[in-house]
Amino acid sequence: MSTSKKVAVIGGGPAGLSCAYQLARKGHAVTIFDERAELGGMMRYGIPGFRTPREVLDAEIRRILDLGVTARMSCRIGTDITMDRIRAEFDAVFLGLGAQSGRPLPVEGADAPNCVTATAFLKAFNDGRMRHVGKRVVVVGGGDTSIDVATVARRLGHIEKVNESDRPEYAIAGIIAHDVAAVSAKQGAEVTLTSIFAVDKMQASRAEVEHALAEGIAVRGGYAPLAVLRGPDGRATALRVIRCEAKIAGGRLEIKNIDGTEEDIPADLIVSAIGQSVDFAGLAEFDNGKGAIDTDRNYQVKGQPNCFVGGDVVRPHLLTTAIGHGTIAADGIDRFLHGEALDRRPKIDVHVFDLQRKMIERGLVFSEVHEPIRGTDTSQAAIHNFDNRSDRYVIPHEELFLGHFNRTPRNRRNVVTLSAAEALGNFEERLLPLTETQAVAEAKRCMSCGMCFECDNCVVYCPQVAVFKVAKSKSTAGRYVDTDYAKCIGCHICKDVCPTGYIQMGLGE
Repeated sequence: MSTSKKVAVIGGGPAGLSCAYQLARKGHAVTIFDERAELGGMMRYGIPGFRTPREVLDAEIRRILDLGVTARMSCRIGTDITMDRIRAEFDAVFLGLGAQSGRPLPVEGADAPNCVTATAFLKAFNDGRMRHVGKRVVVVGGGDTSIDVATVARRLGHIEKVNESDRPEYAIAGIIAHDVAAVSAKQGAEVTLTSIFAVDKMQASRAEVEHALAEGIAVRGGYAPLAVLRGPDGRATALRVIRCEAKIAGGRLEIKNIDGTEEDIPADLIVSAIGQSVDFAGLAEFDNGKGAIDTDRNYQVKGQPNCFVGGDVVRPHLLTTAIGHGTIAADGIDRFLHGEALDRRPKIDVHVFDLQRKMIERGLVFSEVHEPIRGTDTSQAAIHNFDNRSDRYVIPHEELFLGHFNRTPRNRRNVVTLSAAEALGNFEERLLPLTETQAVAEAKRCMSCGMCFECDNCVVYCPQVAVFKVAKSKSTAGRYVDTDYAKCIGCHICKDVCPTGYIQMGLGE
């Protein structure tokens, strides 16, 4: 049902798409503004396709647009439309700007033409402009983005005899696009990844580091960049590094260089993957002076109640983090549009099972209480044997009766590990999806913690025959059994044999 409220979503990346999806489901009219030609943000222009397959991404975006979401592409705020106009035309705004500007190396010589940022490198690859790199590529970073750059460089490889105009930095800058015909002559590139942290302390996941090593990428931990060495033509020829010890103390990064350990790593292309920043052009009013936007726990912009924010502009992190930001912001926007107060969010987001709604759908009614009663087993004044505890805690595993469940192994996704030779030119997905049969089998492993799945244990094991099945005319999902308090002696057996921790008892404690 339409609410007649309009929301502008600025940025079509994971946070913006997530927010638009949730708002459309709540009945609001949503328009996405994005400066690029296609939606997806970093999922399309940053993360390589062997991590986020484009056909899957396109299908998911189509599902969102099919809900009635409008997309205005190649539309930049401040250039093609002003923020004042957006405020005038929309009831609320979500800012999913992303952090798509890379940070250059803060060392002498980093302005060399073949010393580029990770975001520029990945965009050139995903746009299809860059199809090969230099023979020797050095990546500076240590996080997941640096692994993406290194693995892409390993797959692209290099061409032995390359024309001056075909150098990778020109493709990255958007000056030229590589000729597809030259790809067949590619050879493997020598890729080195350096990090200020030791290899086992790098921010990238351990599995990704292991895959990089298997593909022939040299990962060198404990090295800090000192300078970019340049040749007579101004191009970078090597990266000078020094052994170091790095740690985070009190929330601040501390790096101690070890004198006398300097080393030059030859390079035809140097990629800086040391962080990302937000482009506030046209949206400078939201910049808090630190390259971010001030927000509360509901992701509402401070001082601007109709503006919400999420994604990398809040904190560069995982895709799932940005998607979560969009969902939380959509809840806040929905409450704001309905004139409701935005309460402080809980530490754990829970999804509440609404048994009252289920009973109303069955035509079951509740009566008012007009006199003191000893229990609800013989009254229609409440939903007997039901207590919504989701706002207070999550059922821990100690509350489960694990003896009810058979040991069932997980259905794990297969991960393709490539050798150095196999990686060249291989852009197939490495983390393979579950088949439909496997996905269904994995879903069936769910223990339904805190919910009744009608196993009959409480009915079978009650020694007083106090627990009984609710008559079909009064039962519904979540209301399967009832208790006769005249027979119940509070022995706790029903609680002990409940597989899911659904039954809680206080009598006798």
